[in-house]
Amino acid sequence: MTVVGDVFAPSGTAGTPARGTRSVSRERVRWRMTLEARILVVLTATILVFGLATLYSASSIVAVQDGRDSWFFLYRQLTGVAVGVVALAVLAKWDADRWRDYAWPIMGLAIFTMLLTVMPGLERIAPRINGSRRFLMGGSIQPSEFAKLAVVIWTAMLIVKKGGEDGLKRLTKGLMPFGIILGVLSLFAALQPDFSVILFYALVMGTMLFAAGARIGHFVFLGALAMPVVWSEINRLEYIMRRLLGFTGAAGAEAEVNYQLTQSLIAVGSGGLFGVGFGQGRQQYGFLPLPYNDFIGSNIGEEWGFVGLCGVTLLFALWGWLGFRIAKQARSPFTQLVALGITVTTVITAYLHIGVVIGLLPTTGLTLPFISYGRSNILLSLLTTGILLNIGSQAERVHGDAATDPMTRR
Repeated sequence: MTVVGDVFAPSGTAGTPARGTRSVSRERVRWRMTLEARILVVLTATILVFGLATLYSASSIVAVQDGRDSWFFLYRQLTGVAVGVVALAVLAKWDADRWRDYAWPIMGLAIFTMLLTVMPGLERIAPRINGSRRFLMGGSIQPSEFAKLAVVIWTAMLIVKKGGEDGLKRLTKGLMPFGIILGVLSLFAALQPDFSVILFYALVMGTMLFAAGARIGHFVFLGALAMPVVWSEINRLEYIMRRLLGFTGAAGAEAEVNYQLTQSLIAVGSGGLFGVGFGQGRQQYGFLPLPYNDFIGSNIGEEWGFVGLCGVTLLFALWGWLGFRIAKQARSPFTQLVALGITVTTVITAYLHIGVVIGLLPTTGLTLPFISYGRSNILLSLLTTGILLNIGSQAERVHGDAATDPMTRR
């Protein structure tokens, strides 16, 4: 541990008292959050509480219509929140630089679990839900969500290992390993099928590589090579082409393709400036499919109006600004890239979701972080926030009586 006054960077062992001395028992390490990290805690709690209220409003009628209690979805979400808050608290005090050592195991686990979702004969643990196989254990675990974290950590690790910008200048040894892993993840996602998550992996990985100094020309070249494969997949997965044609309003597009988007626009439009009031929305009475998940932003627009949607947009903008501030002040290149990847993952997911519900983008399956129903979604959001909080904290060595008194402030 390299000591800098009372603050140190946990990057080595220099300056640590000899093992076996009495001072070891009178010394501990603690993490002191910066101002940005503290504001991020308050902001995340605000979005989370608002999200739980919105979820109950959007799902209670659906639950009753399915013969369940009105709070069924809220209760299940709260179990995910409980686990997520514990994970956030633990990871906020766990040195984020250590994730670098687990990058390959995490990526390996992500690939393995995504493989399980598409392997023949495993329909019992990976059932087909709404026409796709994206979940394990009856819908409790969504491997593609946790693969987002794997992409961030693994990409940051390999960029640092290659020496940053200098190691990314060559196409074959620089970008090719990233393309191989992206291709493997994309293959399993396409078999699920889930084309939107493929584009998301590419967007997050590409953003991190660009920030690390990769050449734009290499992106253009690889994009041109991938275009025939992408176009082939779009034609193979008929639902993608139907969604694109429906979004563009092309002649011959079936009306049912646009049904979800049409109902979403009705919800947002009926909300007007200030909304119809909390719990007073009508689209969740069976008109809008998945009003508590992929289209929960529609409920916000209907019940809270234009002001409510703008407020959510600004909250995520502030979340992103704090995340980028934390990344800028990160203690190492690895944590800087991880903070960037986490921030991009959260903010882009939020804005893509909002863009879909107001008709600016074609329909995708991306949820609204901290708000949409889904225990994998909420757990990932809180877990990554905990990592970001640690990156936005400074490690301190506490001596003497303060080391055994958790209430001591220095």
